[in-house]
Amino acid sequence: MPKLTLSMIVRNEQDRYLGKVLEKHRAYIDEAIIIDDASTDETVQLCMEKLAGIPLTIIRNDTSCFHNEVQLRMQQWAATVNSRPEWILNMDADETFEDSFRDEVSMLMENHQPQVYYFRLYDMWNDCSYREDAYWQAHRTYRPFLHKYQTDYSYYWKKTPQHCGRFPTNVGEQPYLCSKLRVQHWGWSRLTDRQLKYKRYMELDPDGRYGWLEQYESILDPNPSLMKWSDSI
Repeated sequence: MPKLTLSMIVRNEQDRYLGKVLEKHRAYIDEAIIIDDASTDETVQLCMEKLAGIPLTIIRNDTSCFHNEVQLRMQQWAATVNSRPEWILNMDADETFEDSFRDEVSMLMENHQPQVYYFRLYDMWNDCSYREDAYWQAHRTYRPFLHKYQTDYSYYWKKTPQHCGRFPTNVGEQPYLCSKLRVQHWGWSRLTDRQLKYKRYMELDPDGRYGWLEQYESILDPNPSLMKWSDSI
């Protein structure tokens, strides 16, 4: 079977979603490369606990690079390719696949045609509903999460401080397939998370240069449009 490498950036995730995220991932990954961006809690220990028995590389930053996402993503990429990966599963610390991914990921990797798999990401606004309105339509777009690394390919990045993408930009130029499997993004599912993210975006991108200012403002909408999540598509 092809080797599957989990690649992830974490920062102060001890009391958020990382525990359940890693418990899901450990069922199908062969190794993990994790960048700890200067956490001040027990995030690193949690990674070691949840991934016990799986080859794990953790690189700890003394100073956070969170304000410059592309620098952090390039560090993550360099550390990951240094492990000589075959397939790279690039997930954030608050993202999980639906359960059927565990049974189907092997078949995806055994297909020799695609170099990249794209999936839909659903912004969960609570435990059982995702948001869908004019500002929140992430699930209508397919995004790369799973990539077959090419040693002889020249990768390059969109070098913007925010919203640079989790993979090098030209991954999108490689042969790909869109999968019906879905990703649940839990990072918006608590009010405290939404408040912190709103504050972060307004501090780092107050003019909406790298994102959508109206969407930033909609984060704290008290009556958002929500759709019930269903295990069947």
